[in-house]
Amino acid sequence: MSELVEIVDSLENKISKLLHKIELLSNTKLKLEEEVESLKKDNEISRDSVLEWEERYNSLKLANSMLGSENNKTEAKLKINTLIRELDHCITQLAE
Repeated sequence: MSELVEIVDSLENKISKLLHKIELLSNTKLKLEEEVESLKKDNEISRDSVLEWEERYNSLKLANSMLGSENNKTEAKLKINTLIRELDHCITQLAE
């Protein structure tokens, strides 16, 4: 009978330890999920910043080419033609 009591006590101890480990792991999981969300937001902000800087770079490049830079004259002409086509398309849609 004494052995049975020892076995039950041992099982209770092990179950208690397992429940404690489960609680610790659950807390760790929540912290990691919060960190993942934070990193996703940071990544999105960084991606938006990169896109904004790319747009600024392209605008500056276009402005330089329009100022008469020989290197980008063809590119400027192509960009102007693209803008004109887009404007014509918008005007056509408004006229319909």
